[in-house]
Amino acid sequence: MSGFRTERDSMGEVQVPADAYYGAQTQRAVENFQISGNTLPPSLIHAMGQVKLAAAHANRDLGKLAGTGKNPLNETQIKALISSATEVAEGKYDDQFPIDVYQTGSGTSSNMNVNEVISNRAIEILGEDRFAPEKSVHPNDHVNMGQSTNDTFPTAIHVAVASSIHNHLIPGLEKFAASLAQKAKEWDQIIKIGRTHLADATPLRLGQEFGGFARQLELCVDRAKRAASAVYELPVGGTAVGSGINTHPEFGHRVSVELAKLTGIAFVEAANHFEANAQRDGLVECHAELKTIATTLFNVSNNIRWLGSGPRCGFYEVKIPDLQPGSSIMPGKVNPVMCESMMQASTRVMGNDQTMTMSGAAGGQFQLNIMMPLMGFAALESIHLLANSSNEFVRLCCDNMEPNKEACNAAVENSLSMVTSLNPHIGYEKASALAKKAFKSGKTIRELCTEQKILPEEVLKEALDPMSMTEPQA
Repeated sequence: MSGFRTERDSMGEVQVPADAYYGAQTQRAVENFQISGNTLPPSLIHAMGQVKLAAAHANRDLGKLAGTGKNPLNETQIKALISSATEVAEGKYDDQFPIDVYQTGSGTSSNMNVNEVISNRAIEILGEDRFAPEKSVHPNDHVNMGQSTNDTFPTAIHVAVASSIHNHLIPGLEKFAASLAQKAKEWDQIIKIGRTHLADATPLRLGQEFGGFARQLELCVDRAKRAASAVYELPVGGTAVGSGINTHPEFGHRVSVELAKLTGIAFVEAANHFEANAQRDGLVECHAELKTIATTLFNVSNNIRWLGSGPRCGFYEVKIPDLQPGSSIMPGKVNPVMCESMMQASTRVMGNDQTMTMSGAAGGQFQLNIMMPLMGFAALESIHLLANSSNEFVRLCCDNMEPNKEACNAAVENSLSMVTSLNPHIGYEKASALAKKAFKSGKTIRELCTEQKILPEEVLKEALDPMSMTEPQA
């Protein structure tokens, strides 16, 4: 079938693509919101399917779907509703969700999109005409039973965000931390010069430097877990304004328990539904942790970029894998592309955090936040960028980096900061004068001390041993 079919809603008739599973309300939103060309992320659509599935289970168990109200469903119809919601949750109809991110701020258009698709697919499963004007499984009366967009859409955002963090971000960060820790172990005996203020400092081991990077990533894993925990409370059960009108008192709890079972994540019903409907502080808190993770990824990748600079006129203490030509004009030039990719992705996440902050602060008035589609989009984009850039950085860069021992050793011996270990023997003032003289003469600290017989040979050898400088002294 091609062309269009005529559908009707409370506002009248509308032309809908003939084969679409969605209906009139979705089509109106498609026509109204031609803004960015970006639709909601598939992970959020899948989470909305999970919410509808959990709601169907709760309403079935509470006897609401087969109750005495308008249009009760029989057992076969309830099974079709559950099967249809399951298919949406599994991503089988991702092409049926065309609404732009920049839509009604509650997400009503996307909620109705999901309701219409699940309704029509359930009707199709029953062997009936899904295009018939009378819906045996109704998008509002059955699929949306006991719900409002105002509580189920933010619930879906929480489910999508927490699931994405647990299933994608945390594993990616753990992999990154493990790769760095392995380099720290392998490179533990390689001495290099430290740098503070981008100026030469005292020696340390290359393994120690990468051990610091590894610890940064371990802390990122902890931050990701805290980010997920910030959205464990679910608004479902509050319906329109938090009062729970038109739903069963147990509905929110039952749906939360069901979502916890479906995802393996410790979701719970919100402690206060008025807070849960009106404010998105949990999402703001969640993204603040994501921003901190982005800060770390930017820092680590930028440090590795600096360490790999060269190969002849930079530090070149770490050899970064060559992945692609780096210049259209300079033959043989190779750039640290994975570092630059991660830095850009991290910067985008930092920008998203400003979006989340403003949406949380200014978007929540009285009983509803009206910036939710954007908040869901931004949070999920950030998680996607952080997870993917971590995985790709490990695969294409971190695992295959090699140390440049020669460059590390040369910089240590040539550094003026070697004089620091002489402080206990000759004092700060005399050591400072030695450093200045070494710099002016072009000689190393060791050469100058030997010439001037600053210390006995054995004492000098021990004092200027780079390895001993990498640990506290008794």
